Amino acid sequence: MNTTEDGISTPIRGAERLSCTLDELVERARSLATAGTRRILGITGAPGAGKSTVARAIAEALDGQAAQVGMDAFHLANQVLASHGSRDRKGAPYTFDPWGYANLLKRLKSNRDPIVYAPVFDRRLEESIGSAIPVAREVPLVITEGNYLLLDAEGWRESKEQIDEVWYLDVGDDERQLRLVRRHTAFGKPPEEAEAWALGSDQCNAEIVDATRIRADLIIDLVPSPQPERLQTE
Repeated sequence: MNTTEDGISTPIRGAERLSCTLDELVERARSLATAGTRRILGITGAPGAGKSTVARAIAEALDGQAAQVGMDAFHLANQVLASHGSRDRKGAPYTFDPWGYANLLKRLKSNRDPIVYAPVFDRRLEESIGSAIPVAREVPLVITEGNYLLLDAEGWRESKEQIDEVWYLDVGDDERQLRLVRRHTAFGKPPEEAEAWALGSDQCNAEIVDATRIRADLIIDLVPSPQPERLQTE
């Protein structure tokens, strides 16, 4: 709630909701990619919402005017998680290094270095690889994606301060969980374990992320691009 000068509490205005195609999102991102000004666009949503897919598609469409940098690269290493007893909750907020992520975003936003090499998370290894993504000074837009861009907690708030706009991808639970099961299976988990992870740890994280949507600049319902009409044949 917000409180006015006369002490009356008023509801916080919710984020704007937008139904649009991927092509329309690309054009919206293009408007942020202004030469001479480094901006950071955040894409968030629950696990399986399609954050990485959308970020990659936008970066590719902008063809050298944007770079994709993921929050997942700041997962704590499996060895560290095992020592904390939190290996089975990998992906929860406390299994990341949010201050490391915030510091990377600060470097990217200030744009003082000729080039910044960002880390990447390798899903096959289930580990991060350092200095894997080059972001040159000339690139005007950095697209960063991850679950906790809007989390109101220490470390994550410092990350959010560096981001100019945050888009929240909203996807129904049934579709989102199906995607997660397919992803876990594709990266080597047996079907039963993949489903258990999607409905267990992933779902716990999804509920945390869902509570942050009100802080987004846009809540996006992604719709398919219209198919061109078939040519009439005689």
